Amino acid sequence: MPRSHRPAKSIRVLLAEDQGMMRGALALLLGMEEDIEVVAQVAAGDTIVDTALTHRPDVALLDIELPGRSGLDAAAELRDQVPDCRVLILTTFGQPGYLRRAMEAGAAGFLVKDGPVEELAEAVRRVLTGETVIDPALAAAALSAGPNPLTTRECDVLKASADGATVADIAAKLHLSESTVRNYLSSAIGKTGTRNRMEAMREARQQGWL
Repeated sequence: MPRSHRPAKSIRVLLAEDQGMMRGALALLLGMEEDIEVVAQVAAGDTIVDTALTHRPDVALLDIELPGRSGLDAAAELRDQVPDCRVLILTTFGQPGYLRRAMEAGAAGFLVKDGPVEELAEAVRRVLTGETVIDPALAAAALSAGPNPLTTRECDVLKASADGATVADIAAKLHLSESTVRNYLSSAIGKTGTRNRMEAMREARQQGWL
């Protein structure tokens, strides 16, 4: 809707989505709501906080998997840097582990992308009033799945294992000894019930723990 026809106080939304077609479609559909205005769009996670500081949105609508930085990491910093901005996670990845991490990062809502736009617009309105909005099926799955069994350091070494990094590479990157890295990897492999660190990393990602 043209700005001249909007209510005096529209809900200002920042949209973070790396797929251009999806981002454009969401912006167009949300912009058709009389009380919602998309004031900024970004394609990378490492630009979210600076853009929010510039545009001061009421709600940040964030994907999880973004270039540069995940939406979950950005959500945690938004909580500190732009506390008046409510965060709503909108993602294809409906794993229970992602939901738990989103709530820990201070997100006010978590929805999957296959829902109708009317539900998304209503979720934007509801989180702004202080409500927490979570996809019901995902909430039930998260309760039954239990907490992330991996420690922060175990998650760190699994993340650092990507792209064929050696134990020495991981140790140097995380400023740990090689024996400590091996211990963390062994523990993570055991907790995920896998055979090696690459399988452990894949399993942890599928569960939304990384």
